[in-house]
Amino acid sequence: MNENNETSEYITFPRTFEKYKWYKPILVLILGLVIMVILQGIITVIFGGIYGWDIIISILNGGYEVLNTEMGEIFTDLGVIIMIPSLYLASKIIKDRPFSSYASSRGGWNYKLYFKALVIPFIMYIIFGAIDFAIKGPEGTAHFSWTFLILTLILVPLQCIAEEYVFRGLFMQTFGSWFKIPIVAVILQAIVFALCHAYNSLGIIEVFISGLFFGFITWKTNGIEVSSAIHTVNNFTISLFVMLGIQSSTSSPTLTDAVTSIVFLIILYIVIYYVGKKNRLVWRNQRIRLFQFE
Repeated sequence: MNENNETSEYITFPRTFEKYKWYKPILVLILGLVIMVILQGIITVIFGGIYGWDIIISILNGGYEVLNTEMGEIFTDLGVIIMIPSLYLASKIIKDRPFSSYASSRGGWNYKLYFKALVIPFIMYIIFGAIDFAIKGPEGTAHFSWTFLILTLILVPLQCIAEEYVFRGLFMQTFGSWFKIPIVAVILQAIVFALCHAYNSLGIIEVFISGLFFGFITWKTNGIEVSSAIHTVNNFTISLFVMLGIQSSTSSPTLTDAVTSIVFLIILYIVIYYVGKKNRLVWRNQRIRLFQFE
């Protein structure tokens, strides 16, 4: 096990552990998928028994349009959240490295950093949503409820953190440990991230760009907390806008929507990078600078 108290390079971090072998991530991935299928089956049976199989079948066949309904949102989020216990159990069984190493090379997950990193993206997404609404008007049907809002506040962060553990933790660190070239690992994980989303070609490009940024910021902050925070804000504001009828979730974004989103993402990434470079005190704790770009 790595006993170095200094911050290590996140992308190549797995190589610092004695029990780590190049093939172990493949075993973790395979076993994790098996566990995930089992857990997904349990969730599906429970939902099917309570709400009926017709609803479950329509959700499974509905693409991202199912996120316009409460049931679709909850079922989909749970289906992603189970990646956390799946990865945890698989890594424990394979014994490749500590589960905390997937979160950061600084000694595990930093909650303060995660919550601090929510602020700026949330403000920017709300402004972007307000401008979009002022130009286009409502695009969906409102179905707001306090119960659903509370569930969204719980489920969406867990869903986004789960994706960061898998794509930036498992995939990016694995590629980094294999090729030892961080930028290659960043690009490869972004490709995998994009291909795992069932959008049209424009949506895939948008997700790929997001994956590049998430990978880059994870690399530069040596952990997934900031990328998880930005990911959380993105998915939560989308869920909130859909809930309020401001937007409508779709698997086939138009060229205008895709270009607008990509431009906004670029602006957001520039702002986040600027904060990381110039306002270091906002992103540090008492021991180490947590959000400092080198």
